Amino acid sequence: MLQELKERYINPYTDFGFKRLFGTEMNKDLLISFLNSLLVGSEKEIEDVQYLNGENLGDSYGDRRSIFDVYCMAKDGSRFIVEMQKAEQVYFKDRSVYYATAPIRQQAPKGEWDYHLDDVYTVGILNFEFPNGEYPADSYRHEIKLKDVEDNHVFYDKLTFIYLEMPKFTKSEVELETMFDKWMFVLHNLSRLLERPMALQDRVFKKLFEQAEIARYSESERLQYEESKKMFWDNYSTIKTAEEKGVQKGMQEGLRLGRQEGIEKEKIETIRRLRAIGLTLEQIAQGVGMDVEDVGRLLD
Repeated sequence: MLQELKERYINPYTDFGFKRLFGTEMNKDLLISFLNSLLVGSEKEIEDVQYLNGENLGDSYGDRRSIFDVYCMAKDGSRFIVEMQKAEQVYFKDRSVYYATAPIRQQAPKGEWDYHLDDVYTVGILNFEFPNGEYPADSYRHEIKLKDVEDNHVFYDKLTFIYLEMPKFTKSEVELETMFDKWMFVLHNLSRLLERPMALQDRVFKKLFEQAEIARYSESERLQYEESKKMFWDNYSTIKTAEEKGVQKGMQEGLRLGRQEGIEKEKIETIRRLRAIGLTLEQIAQGVGMDVEDVGRLLD
């Protein structure tokens, strides 16, 4: 109870918190500022965005459905998928590529077409590190494009994946220099702050802290946030429990198999508890980082 009283600002890693800050029309200036901080050094600057339907139902009945945290289109037609990834998944990269196909296919008009495509960006804010030390410990922003393996030139520049390994960001307030630094700092630390730091005096952050202040919310909004926060910590607890069970197996192969088995068992129990309190399949899927169809199969 004491910990809850000290929490002044929402946790952006929760579904409610993330969509409150980045997924509403009244706060799209926050999203624009964040995206522009990622694109510094490129020729692109976003002036405005239009929110698109974040639920892709596929091309026909029975197609697998994709649900995006935030899905928007810039004035120049560029499409952005922005996802808060709360936990590592076995096929995370496959999922990320699969999701990117939706905004590509949606650009195809009926009738004749010359196959011209606008840019597609997938931005993943990761609350975990890529496994097996794929990137150095001091490297937390990764931009991926299709490249030629012989001479390393960009073969296709209209499909971009940007991943942010948030646990690796350790800069203090006095070390913040760029707008990107500031966004990383606020996303990483927001729920632990009790006031707006002096380094975040930009107008966009003034608004962000206003929108993130729990005391400003209605009773209904606070209840939604608390439920979203509970789902976040349940998911976190599930993963930590599975990891601890996996470690006890000792050998590397046993660790891998035990970790996955433990995650699935705990996740099923979590899904059943969330369903029992009346949450929809879509809410559960977003809370545990799964597709709606997979959640439905586990409940059968």
